[in-house]
Amino acid sequence: MDSRTAQRRIVVGVDGSAASRTALRWAARQAALVGATVEAVTTWQYPAAFGWSVPVVDTDVAADAAKILAETVAEEAAQYGVEIRERVESGNAAQILLEAAEGADLLVLGNRGHHGFAKALLGSVSQHCVQHATCPVVVVREDAEQ
Repeated sequence: MDSRTAQRRIVVGVDGSAASRTALRWAARQAALVGATVEAVTTWQYPAAFGWSVPVVDTDVAADAAKILAETVAEEAAQYGVEIRERVESGNAAQILLEAAEGADLLVLGNRGHHGFAKALLGSVSQHCVQHATCPVVVVREDAEQ
């Protein structure tokens, strides 16, 4: 498959937050405009505790993350008529998003909502991805559609 027939791909980070929902809608609209597929990525990891063992909890974190992702995609992006692939990974969010975005046309992230001057700042995941991504990155503010 050469570059003229390769499928265009937009990667978007989704964690269920209002900011990531806005980013998902933005990515789906963009994908509809350019004929791309959306790859919605969510990550999870067990909390780190120094010197303490993590208690075993009767919950399936991966399944919960997949459920949040599926619900968010259904609620926010289904109406755009684009193919949306869901991906759930365990590990560092920034690293997983950067790996997923390799070869993509675009990486879309939501900016966590802050007030005042802090509103202009990026979160740690967005900042890391903007600095290290191999494709263009769009950071969408939560209130971008208002």
